[in-house]
Amino acid sequence: MLKRFAFIAALVGITCCGSTGGDAPDPNKPSTDPTPNPAPVPTATVGDVSLDVMTFNIRYDNTGDGQNIWQNRRDRAANAIKFYDPDVFGTQETLHNQLEDLKSRLPQYAVIGVGREDGKEAGEYSPVWYKKDRFTLQSSGYFWLSETPNVPSKGWDGACERIATWAILQDKYTNNAIFFINTHLDHQGVTARREGVNLLFQKINEYSLGLPVICTGDFNSSPDSDVIAHITDTTSDNHLTDSRKVSPVVYGPSWSWHDFGALSYSQRPLLDYVFIRGGLDVNRYGVCAEDENGQYLSDHAPVVVNVSYK
Repeated sequence: MLKRFAFIAALVGITCCGSTGGDAPDPNKPSTDPTPNPAPVPTATVGDVSLDVMTFNIRYDNTGDGQNIWQNRRDRAANAIKFYDPDVFGTQETLHNQLEDLKSRLPQYAVIGVGREDGKEAGEYSPVWYKKDRFTLQSSGYFWLSETPNVPSKGWDGACERIATWAILQDKYTNNAIFFINTHLDHQGVTARREGVNLLFQKINEYSLGLPVICTGDFNSSPDSDVIAHITDTTSDNHLTDSRKVSPVVYGPSWSWHDFGALSYSQRPLLDYVFIRGGLDVNRYGVCAEDENGQYLSDHAPVVVNVSYK
């Protein structure tokens, strides 16, 4: 976790179920310029300064969840984020009221994202959250995982609209920049998951400007699935690396979805991932499978990863 930056900066003398983005938009409102043209970003590297990253499917606000309704979980979820203290993170299944609840509880973060049903506030968001005092937003945007990615739409055989949100973030402490993207693949459509990955590759290549990539999300796919094999296929120039596979420290279980504890351990799959590409090393990986007297943060456990600039 970041927490030695002032010292380092002193040593090296540094100051510190859409549309695509444009130039330096309001952090809380993604750009709608279809041609991204971010300002040039410095790429100076400073030592082994690290970033803490999280992906967290918070479970949409479902009144049928009994004791696990969002109203009973929102403070615990926000406190978990405060405790794990990610510098940048993605959430999934985030309805507008949940976005507002987290914004009010996490004022240290700016957030980018729109509802997947209308590109405004309807339906689930897959937002990107980043620390205001750590990053400067260079550009951002979003697109739908479909044959028509610039407009709200379902893709292929998908059951729901699916959206991805991205941002280029410049690190105030190091002047490094990263490309961060967060998404949620379809839970039913086999073709939608496969083609969704191909579109993610295409858009990452288009918008990342060769920067280090961090990709978070609920991929609705287990590690032995064709989807994850496609993402991590090292014979492809597009491939991303599963942070769990390369981390020297792995903590917690091998699963992330537990359905509020209803699934037996043998039935619990890993669906939530932090992938990386280029210019980053993974230091630690953990699945935070915690509960308090049978009260859960979500039906998914958050995944936290610490990475360093190379």
